[in-house]
Amino acid sequence: MDPMRLGIVIVSYHVRELLRGCLESVYADLNRSPGLQATVVVVDNASTDGSAEMVASEFPWVTLHASRENLGFARGNNLALRSLGFDSAAHTHPPDAVLLLNPDTEVQPGALAVMSDFLAGNPHAGGCGARLNYGDGSFQHSAFRFPGLMQLFLDLFPLHPRLLETRLNGRYPRRLYEGREPFAVDFVLGAALMVRAQAIQQVGLLDEGYFMYAEEMDWCHRLHDAGWPLYLVPTARITHYEGRSARQFRSAMTVALWRSRLRYYNKYYPRWKRQAARELLHWGMRVKIMRARKHHRRGLLSGPALEEEVRAYRQVLALL
Repeated sequence: MDPMRLGIVIVSYHVRELLRGCLESVYADLNRSPGLQATVVVVDNASTDGSAEMVASEFPWVTLHASRENLGFARGNNLALRSLGFDSAAHTHPPDAVLLLNPDTEVQPGALAVMSDFLAGNPHAGGCGARLNYGDGSFQHSAFRFPGLMQLFLDLFPLHPRLLETRLNGRYPRRLYEGREPFAVDFVLGAALMVRAQAIQQVGLLDEGYFMYAEEMDWCHRLHDAGWPLYLVPTARITHYEGRSARQFRSAMTVALWRSRLRYYNKYYPRWKRQAARELLHWGMRVKIMRARKHHRRGLLSGPALEEEVRAYRQVLALL
C-alpha cells in the first residue's frame, strides 16, 4: 500500500514558543509513522514575536508563508490549502487528506497515524477529529452538535452547570470520548480537524467571510450537506494548551465571536429561527451590560474594564 499523503496546516499568530512545541511534536510523530508522507505548512499571520524567523531557522522542512497582514483563521488556512493544490487552476496533486492543527497543540504519539488510518479505512467519512485534553491533562470537548436556539440560550443565560455538559448545550457524552470506538459528530473543533481531499474538492475551501470563530463549524456543515459525515476518533490524542481560566476581557474577540455566529445563523437558520436568535442575542447583551455595571458597583470590575465590556456589548447590539 502506498503511504498516505497528508498535508498539515498550522496558522499561527504571536505564539512562538507554543508553535515550536507543536512542530517538534509533529516531527516526532511523523518519525513514528512510516505510513505517512507529510507536507507541513505554517502560515504566520504577521506575528511580531519572531515566529516566522524561528520556523525558518529551526524547521527548514516546513513550508512557511509569512503573511504581511493578519489573515485570520479562514484566509490563513485557505492560503495553505491553495499552496497544497486545492482550489487551484494548476494541474497539481493535493495530498490525500489535510489536518488543520492549532499552533497551541501538542500531538501525542500515534495520533497522526490513528486519524489517517481511520480515513483510509472509512472511505465514506469526510473527516475526523482527535480527543483533546487541556495542558493540565483535563478533558476538553472537541466535537459538538450544530448549535440550536437552546444552545444559544445557555450561552447567554447560563442556568445549572450540569446543563452545560448535556445535549442541550451541544455536547456529546464523555463516555464516548473515554471509549475506543469512533463516533459520528456534527462538527469538530478546528484545533485538530482532518478532512479528506475528495471532500474538500467537493465543498470548497473555508468561507473567508469569517475572520475568527465558527469557520470550522461552517465547513463541517457544508461537508454534512454534501454527504460527508464526520467522526471523533478518541484513540487519537492531542494536547491543547488553550487557556481555560478567566482571561482579561478582550472586546475585539467578543465582537468577532458574535459577528461570526450571526453569519452562521444567517447562512443556515430559517427566517423564524434567525429572528429568534437575534432576539435572544439582543436580550443577552442587555443582561451582560447590566451584569457588568453591577460588578463595577461591587468593586469587581474597574472603570476602564467596565467601559471596554459595555462598548463590546453595544457593538454586538449594533450588528443585529
